[in-house]
Formats: sequence, C-alpha cells, structure tokens
Amino acid sequence: MIPVCEPAFFGKEKEYVQECMDTNWISSLGRFVPLFEERFASFIGTKHGIACSNGTSALYLAFASLGIGPGDEVIVPNLSNIASANSVILAGAKPVLVDIEEPSLGIDASKIEEKITDKTKAILVVHLYGHPCDMEKIIAIKEKHNLFLVEDCAEAHGASIKGKRVGSFGDASAWSFYSNKILMTGEGGMVLTDNNEVDKQVRLIRDLGFTEPRFHHSVLGFNYRMTNIHAAIGYAQVEQVDEILAKKKALKSLYDRLIAEVPGVRIQSKAEWAEPVLWMYVIFLEDSFGMTPKELMAYLKEKGVDSRPLFYPFHRQPLYTTGGDARYPSCEGSFPVSDKVSETGLYLPSGVNLTEEQVVTIVDALKEASKA
Repeated sequence: MIPVCEPAFFGKEKEYVQECMDTNWISSLGRFVPLFEERFASFIGTKHGIACSNGTSALYLAFASLGIGPGDEVIVPNLSNIASANSVILAGAKPVLVDIEEPSLGIDASKIEEKITDKTKAILVVHLYGHPCDMEKIIAIKEKHNLFLVEDCAEAHGASIKGKRVGSFGDASAWSFYSNKILMTGEGGMVLTDNNEVDKQVRLIRDLGFTEPRFHHSVLGFNYRMTNIHAAIGYAQVEQVDEILAKKKALKSLYDRLIAEVPGVRIQSKAEWAEPVLWMYVIFLEDSFGMTPKELMAYLKEKGVDSRPLFYPFHRQPLYTTGGDARYPSCEGSFPVSDKVSETGLYLPSGVNLTEEQVVTIVDALKEASKA
C-alpha cells in the first residue's frame, strides 16, 4: 500500500535524539526546545516561538493569551480540521462560521463582516492544505473592527504571500508538527508572535501558570510543554526545510503534469498573489468522472493506493448539529462552497519521500478508475 504520508528522516534526527537520551534531557527541559523555537520563528519571520505539545494546544494558547474567553465570538472558516473550532470552544468562546472560497479554500473575506457582532473578538484564518488565505483583505477587516487575528498554519509550513510567510501576519499563529505535516516531530506544536505580552502569557499558560514562589499559581495554566526529544526531531527537520520544500514542490509539479492527462479530474489552482506549499495533493472529481470520492478511494485502495476525503464542513458536524452546549457554533444558513469542496474532493499520497515510480502508479490507477 502506498501510504498517504509517512515520516521522512534524512538529517540529524537520530543523532539529536540520541544526545537527549545520552544526557538524560528527555522532558521539557533541554537545549533543543529553545533551539527549535528560535530556528522555526526565524524561518517564518517572527520575534518569538513557543513550543508546545500539539497544534490544538497551540491554538488554545493563542486564544487564551489574547484574553479570548466566555462571552466572546471568533469568526472561523466552515471547512477545516475540527481542532480549529474546538480550540475556540476550549477557550470558552463561540465559533461563528463563515463559508470558504476558491481557489484558496480559506475563509471568504467578502462574507466576514456580515457575521461580526459586538461580541466578536477575533478572526481565525486557516491556510488549508498549504494555500494562503487572502490576508490583505482580512487584515483590512481586522483593523477596521479592531479585532485580533489568529492564523492556523498547521498545514502551511513555508507558504507565503508576496515574500512574507504565513504565520507572521496575525497577532499570533498556531502550528502543528504532527507526523504527516511538512515539518514534523511526531506530536508537537508552536505559537509564533511578535507581541512580547502574548509570548509571556503563552509561556505562562503552557507551564501550568508557574510563577514565583514556586507552586503559587495566579492564572489557569496547563501542561502543554514540548519534550526535548520532540524538539530535537523538529530542530533537525527545520535544518532541512529548504530541501523538504523543494521535494514537495517537485512532487506537486510531477502530479500536475501527469494528472492533466486524467479526464474528469480537476486540480486545485492557486490565487495569483499566493505562494502555496504542498501539504496534501488535493483533487476534485467532476460529474464526468463517474465516481464519487468515496467510490474512488475504495477503488484506489484495491489498487494499493491510500487516499483520504477532505474535511467535513462544521455546519454538518454531528457534534455541533445536535447542540448541547451554548458555545457550539450555529449551523444554520447556507455554505455552498464548503459543501461543494467536501463532496467532490479528496487527497492523494503526498509524502516527501514518494518516488516518481509511485506517483506514476497512483496516476495510472486514477486513469483506470476514470475508464471504469
């Protein structure tokens, strides 16, 4: 089976992890945590980086550090990993859903203002599948209404707009380093910011709210720390980021060229102002293809090719549609682009170590499916 994604280690990951074990620095203290924080923040172009346990905790820490909580509303895109909305709820606030737009698959800036109320405290953007959102328009709305802006960059390591990397536009950005991400640590996350106070608050909340004297706590904090072992892997990964992104770019070019020959399959285009990166290779099936994404995924699996559906829109999530919590988002209204993208899209294997032979095998299976 050709997997959707698998970790790729071709740098100093083993060497750095072995150092952690040899020196017994295996928990959240150790030299690799600050090294990883500094190197990744420098790569993105922000002043501060605060490593944490995963991408969901990074989102929560971003909201909590900005003072977002009970009684507040946060504008969120209707299509993303559910962590994007759940982290707002975890902070005590309420997500307010806005449809996405094509080709970015990010939040539709033209529909944000109609959802803003006197309770709105922030806008969350998600750079979905590696394509940046329309930050120029979104920042104008943020400034007009004096809102916070948080970027969910879990899938967009290295993506940029006119030379400025995503994750450096907002008041804070949240990152995931799960094992299928462009840069990975196994499990892990990070908050980036240029704001000194946000940096201070994230570090405090991440570490159970520890202050002096020790074991006296003045804020509600949690253990969202990253281990030195995970940071060692992340530091080795970010040392190779240029090579990793180059491999991803070459993989996308190969897919684009070969899939152009498959009838009934549409690839995701890019906005002219965007410089996206490949997290997962997304395709959409036209009616002429003759299969639904679910049917195609089953067909590909029989041929030894793994694949995945796109995310499910929030307004159709059973968790939210059944209610039960005042913080859950309202699922009323129409979200046509979210529905269309979710119903027609899927993604193909996109690991950085895929061979050209494997990509040819995948596309050949697509061609066979289109004939079938």
